[in-house]
Amino acid sequence: MNKSTRHWYLVYCKPKSETIAQDNLTRQGYQVYLPLISRYKQRARKLFQTVEPLFSRYLFIQLDTEVDNWSPIRSTLGVANIVRFGQIPAPVPFDLINELKARENNQDAHRFIDLANLKKGDEVRINAGAMAGYAGQFLQRNSQDRAIVLLNIMEQQSRVSLPVDAIGSIH
Repeated sequence: MNKSTRHWYLVYCKPKSETIAQDNLTRQGYQVYLPLISRYKQRARKLFQTVEPLFSRYLFIQLDTEVDNWSPIRSTLGVANIVRFGQIPAPVPFDLINELKARENNQDAHRFIDLANLKKGDEVRINAGAMAGYAGQFLQRNSQDRAIVLLNIMEQQSRVSLPVDAIGSIH
């Protein structure tokens, strides 16, 4: 098989159907990759851990432009379409897939930390909410259940007040 004709492509899935699409495409013999991430979410004032797709509604599929039959993909349960630029499916660089796979193994469960032991300037990771995944510096606790964290967002430092349960340790 000619290596140059085999590429990764992006599949756009129906809402909340990434794993359904992955299972059905795999069953049909396609090689697929669905990067997952462990996140903490808050529901009814309780924090719980979930595993969900890193890119909502997307998964990767590896196809050979000369050998593979592309026609069943679009009609596969869970799949909406293959991402295209114009009429041409958009190949995804191998480097991106390799980088995602390399990071995958480093995503162990976040550990929650006791804010009483934190000092101003300590590094923390945000585990829940809209800022989940960001790292920042602990500044201070501003109430019983909230803390202020300094984040570097788009080359600017911003102070953000977060629930203490959303802050975890970096190490």
